[in-house]
Amino acid sequence: MPERRHDVAYEGGLVVPAADGSPLLTDHYFPRADGDFPTLLVRSPYGRGIPWAPIFGMLFAEQGFHVVLQSSRGTGGSGGTYAPWQHEAADGRAAVAWLRRQPWFTGVLGTLGPSALGYAQWALATDPPPELRAMVIQVGMHDVHGFFYPSGCASGPFALENALVSVVGRMHYGRGTLAFARAALRLRRHFRSITRTLPLGETYVPGLGGRAPLLDEAMTRPDPEDAHWQGADVGAAAARAAVPTSLITGWHDVCLDQTLQQYDRLRRAGCETSLLVGPWTHNSAMQQGWPDVFAETLAWLRAHLCDDASGLRETPVRVHVGGRQEWRDLADWPPAATGRRWYLDGAGDGTLSPRAPEGTPPLTFRHDPADPTPSVGGPLLSRTAGPRDNAVLEARDDVLTFTTPPLTEPLDVLGTVTVELRVATDTGYADVFARLCDVDERGRSVNVCDGIRRLDPATAGSASGPAEVTVAMSPTAHSFAVGHRVRLQISGGAHPRFARNTGTGEPLATATRLVPVEISLHHPSALVLPQAGPEAEGVEQAERAVRAPSQTKKAFMPSTSDR
Repeated sequence: MPERRHDVAYEGGLVVPAADGSPLLTDHYFPRADGDFPTLLVRSPYGRGIPWAPIFGMLFAEQGFHVVLQSSRGTGGSGGTYAPWQHEAADGRAAVAWLRRQPWFTGVLGTLGPSALGYAQWALATDPPPELRAMVIQVGMHDVHGFFYPSGCASGPFALENALVSVVGRMHYGRGTLAFARAALRLRRHFRSITRTLPLGETYVPGLGGRAPLLDEAMTRPDPEDAHWQGADVGAAAARAAVPTSLITGWHDVCLDQTLQQYDRLRRAGCETSLLVGPWTHNSAMQQGWPDVFAETLAWLRAHLCDDASGLRETPVRVHVGGRQEWRDLADWPPAATGRRWYLDGAGDGTLSPRAPEGTPPLTFRHDPADPTPSVGGPLLSRTAGPRDNAVLEARDDVLTFTTPPLTEPLDVLGTVTVELRVATDTGYADVFARLCDVDERGRSVNVCDGIRRLDPATAGSASGPAEVTVAMSPTAHSFAVGHRVRLQISGGAHPRFARNTGTGEPLATATRLVPVEISLHHPSALVLPQAGPEAEGVEQAERAVRAPSQTKKAFMPSTSDR
């Protein structure tokens, strides 16, 4: 951490009027020194105490900033009724209007904060005040619907575990540490019952201590075009932004995809921006990753609020490369790459081959929502997030694995990983979950990135012929070392990270029946890895694309005893 520059003074419990006059409680931290200092606005639905007071109020005031930390309406003692997005933009502008009346405000303003605090920044940026000179959005989101439905469509799987944890946080975090701890423990006690009992719209109530309107609306209104979600996506602010914006995320952050989408929009708009992606989850970025996050944040704010660019790096993008465990500076994201195909081969134990198999029958597995395929690690809000050993998961009958031989040279993967599948189902209702793993010399399989796609009778394929389906995984930067193997998992879900597909097509909140589904993978199906750097050039041309004839034969499915 940098050396402290100033002692800090504090004004607590200031009352700032919201757009409709509701009293918003606000704390003011500032250097105990003469002179003019720029101002940082932090708007939070999670209270103004720990961790925001020490990591934003104290640390940044010590570095020479006025820090205004404000509780959103209906939270942390502020008046009005809490609403996740309906008032964010207007209340942010009201806070700036109040700042203009303060004798210490110099007209130089920045914003910062993670998660929902990042959402508040994007909301303000939809109509940015002229004083706003810089934003730092740490593991932040811009689309509330997209948080609940990461695939971005009405028919996509519901992010159940993250939804439950997030709603508990929004309901209780601003009420104090003790209240939040009790609520978290209650959810933990009821978690298995909530996620394994139907109907979901009723079983969650004891675990949350009552009905949660935010959760109810999210489950019963899956369509992003529904009037309920009007104004919930403030991401368009990036497409016309002129405010220099620093984006910080992690490869296992629940907001990774939204952050990279905003980076792309900012770049296309010609806005000055930077991107930092570390080896973090949503929570660990602000814990283990805090030294890097703080340094990046402070450098950006000093450059654009204090005319001191000495801390900025030369390239706009810095990413942590897994496997190598090193930082890499890039001119842009994603870097130029060539898609290299590894074909799924059902011969033997399931291999990944550079050539498409010929004459190989389809592979079939059975997904039973009464015993759903469990989720292991990945982008979660819980303590089980991040890279994990997948051994127990891969031993299940409902998880197919495909693995390369040990690599003879390093394989660098930077960008979005996809899987191109030819799929058929017997019911028409299924999810396809794909995961990329790194298998070391000891055989330990650790998840790198993953993605899920929901199928319905119109897209699932059938006995009359498979459907072509692409499953996009979250982007990654990972280097597979010599002697390691690349592994692909294919399964029918990742529960309770995603609500299980009941197999009936019934609405999420009211479904009461569970129907198993058989999923068949036909050839050629392929894992597509974005291989970066000069060594990737010509890979696509060097490999012969073999298209197997259409397969309509019923797949052989071994009995339980055979497995």
